[in-house]
Amino acid sequence: MFLQYISGPVLGAVIGYITNDIAIRMLFRPRSAKYIFGKRVPFTPGIIPKEKNRIAGAIGGAISENLMNKEVLEKTLLSDEMLEKLRNAVDEFFYAQLHNEETLEQFASHYLTADEISAMRESTCDEIAKLITAKLRDKAIGANIAHAATQHVIEKTRSSVAGKIKADRLLEVIASPIESKLAQHINEVLKEQAPSMSTRIVYTEAEKLMSMPMCELFKGHEQQLEQAREGIVSVYRTIISEHLPRILESINISKIVESRIQEMDMEEVEKIIFSVMHKELRAIVWLGALLGSIMGTIMTFINI
Repeated sequence: MFLQYISGPVLGAVIGYITNDIAIRMLFRPRSAKYIFGKRVPFTPGIIPKEKNRIAGAIGGAISENLMNKEVLEKTLLSDEMLEKLRNAVDEFFYAQLHNEETLEQFASHYLTADEISAMRESTCDEIAKLITAKLRDKAIGANIAHAATQHVIEKTRSSVAGKIKADRLLEVIASPIESKLAQHINEVLKEQAPSMSTRIVYTEAEKLMSMPMCELFKGHEQQLEQAREGIVSVYRTIISEHLPRILESINISKIVESRIQEMDMEEVEKIIFSVMHKELRAIVWLGALLGSIMGTIMTFINI
């Protein structure tokens, strides 16, 4: 009599457990279609392998539209917490450099190759040298230098012994033609010598800069560093606010997610899903056992 009462619930529980377990496994397996006498066996491949491309597209679209859209990312990336993290990161970088004995060239070598550093230095120096050369070849330079030189001589003469015999007045009379001739000579010299002078000065200063320790570059500039930090935060805000839609469009998150899922083999997909939902899927199996047991109990009492 006891077995009559217990067999129904136990059998129902076993059947419910097994059927739910099989149903869950059939979501992933078989991973390819099976054929008997040339006819495809029903429910092969499993639901997820069969609909993998459609599921990939749906997941990619859902993530792009609901989880990684402009509003969500902008809210997260421009939150007070994120901006504070950025400020702290900048402060940590500046503080580290205040105690960094590496030269600027050594520091740059962490991010660039020696050839890239050399090419960048040469390119920058050449551009700066060209700008300086163009300025030195301006005719106004010669005129300004000549005028400053003659005025200096006149002032020195006026304050010297020669000033007592009014020699400075004589210089003032002949200053104009002297300035003109001197300016012409200065411009001729600069036109010829400016390229080599500019290049030599710029490359010399660049070598000094590249060999200077990072701590010396940053030392004494605490106030400017604070301004730089806020400047970096401001640039970050602008990039996120104004360029985020274009960035998202160029990245195409939906396509990236879809392609990644399509590239994954089903074994990998199954492992990921089970690692995330192991408890939930096992709960479904045990729920099948519970429902089977309940149905078995009901059927037992109906048959009695």
